[in-house]
Amino acid sequence: MKKDIHVVGAVILSNNQILCAQRGPSKTLPYKWEFPGGKIEQDEIPENALKREIAEELHCQIEVDDQIEHTVYEYDFGVVHLTTFFCKLIEESPVKTEHHTLEWVSQNELKQLDWAPADIPAIEKLVSLDWINN
Repeated sequence: MKKDIHVVGAVILSNNQILCAQRGPSKTLPYKWEFPGGKIEQDEIPENALKREIAEELHCQIEVDDQIEHTVYEYDFGVVHLTTFFCKLIEESPVKTEHHTLEWVSQNELKQLDWAPADIPAIEKLVSLDWINN
C-alpha cells in the first residue's frame, strides 16, 4: 500500500497574477510547476501548515483565504492529497530558496506551464474563473 502524503498549496494572487514555482532538478517531479506549499504536519490544520511552509520556503507572510480544490493523485512514490487555497501576501515579497524558478503569471498563461499532475485540477478551476483578471 502506498504512503498517503497530505500537502497544501498556496495560490498567491498579486496584481492579477499568480505565483508559480518550478521544482528543482534534484527533486521528485523535476522541473514540474506547482503552487508553493508543503506537507501538513501531524495535528496541524491545513491553513496553518500553509502559512508555516510559505514562511519557511519563500520568507514571506500570507493570509489564507478560500479553498480552491482538493485533489487526490497517485504517484509512484505515494498518494498525494493536495488542498489548494487562495492566498494574499501580507508581508515581504517571496524569495526563491527551494525552487528552481519563481514566476508571476497571468491567468491566461497558467496552462502554458508543465504542471505536476496533482496541481492540474486547481489549474482547470483557476483558468475558468472570471474574476481573477477583472
